[in-house]
Amino acid sequence: MTTYTARPVAPSVLEELRVADDAGRPPAPFTDDEGGAPLRCCLRRSEPGERIALVAYAPLRRWAAGTGAEPGAYDEQGPVFVHAEQCPGPATGDDAYPFADAHRTVRRYSADGRILGGELVDAPDDAAFKNAFDDPDVALVHVRAVEYGCFLYEVRRP
Repeated sequence: MTTYTARPVAPSVLEELRVADDAGRPPAPFTDDEGGAPLRCCLRRSEPGERIALVAYAPLRRWAAGTGAEPGAYDEQGPVFVHAEQCPGPATGDDAYPFADAHRTVRRYSADGRILGGELVDAPDDAAFKNAFDDPDVALVHVRAVEYGCFLYEVRRP
């Protein structure tokens, strides 16, 4: 059983992103013929034939808006895949961390939204998150793809 929780993009944020993304652009949904896109709405890979969209998302900005943090230059936006229409979200009862099929970066952030460092891990697991949160200054962790640097999901203290 996992100790930490992988947090998908919140349903209320997904509603907004399906109208206009964090760069102000409307989404351009398409049918994913091949499948395999990492969906940030339900934290699984897309299946062939699903309707998805690639949208700009600013995860740190969204988190900071709720906490009062001022991330400054660390406020970045990047591409994420989401279902084009509402989905049920992540499956419940799954004890594995999503997208653990490759090396990932566990990036740590302070309460004011500054990067405190990161760690390359073989796959996200409890040990990687415990290591990150052993630093009392760490308020938030982003799990990111190594090959593109894309945001996959966030983890907060339990």
